[in-house]
Amino acid sequence: MNTVVLNLEPIAHLSDEQFYQLCIANSDLSLEMNAAGELIIVPPVGGERGNQEAGLIADLEIWNRQAKLGKVFSSSTIFILPNGAKRSPDASWVKLERWEALTLEQRKKFPPLVPDFAIELRSETDRLAPIQAKMKEYIENGLRLGWLINPQDNQVEIYRLLKAVEVIQMPAIISGEDILPGFNLQV
Repeated sequence: MNTVVLNLEPIAHLSDEQFYQLCIANSDLSLEMNAAGELIIVPPVGGERGNQEAGLIADLEIWNRQAKLGKVFSSSTIFILPNGAKRSPDASWVKLERWEALTLEQRKKFPPLVPDFAIELRSETDRLAPIQAKMKEYIENGLRLGWLINPQDNQVEIYRLLKAVEVIQMPAIISGEDILPGFNLQV
């Protein structure tokens, strides 16, 4: 299955609340919206990728339960980025102080912030360029550290705020650096 992008601009510009209501009314779909206002329908993943994604979230959550430094989120969480895009990384983490600064309503709906850390896991049907563009969008909106895990090319792209993208070969151990102190992931 391929990602479907719908340009709604000729007929409508969805507010954050309208996009939220659209997602609630179509809960069987995984939806995102880019900064240009295009609606992105993300296809479901297969068993292998779903299992890999669950493992990433589990590893991040186990570290976070010990560190108690923030909140971990699944791919079902949509964040409203400063540029207006509504995005859902495969796994993400937000520093506790930033999370607690949100109102209860902001926490219940789509949090209006970019995560501090995000992981995107490329599936077999994903084209690389759109995922790279998504990672660059996160960084441009304030993401501090991001990993694009690309099993097809046996690589991990590491995105850091104000730095060039680093590409490393798998297998490797990647570090959460000073963003996620003590978190290391075997990929």
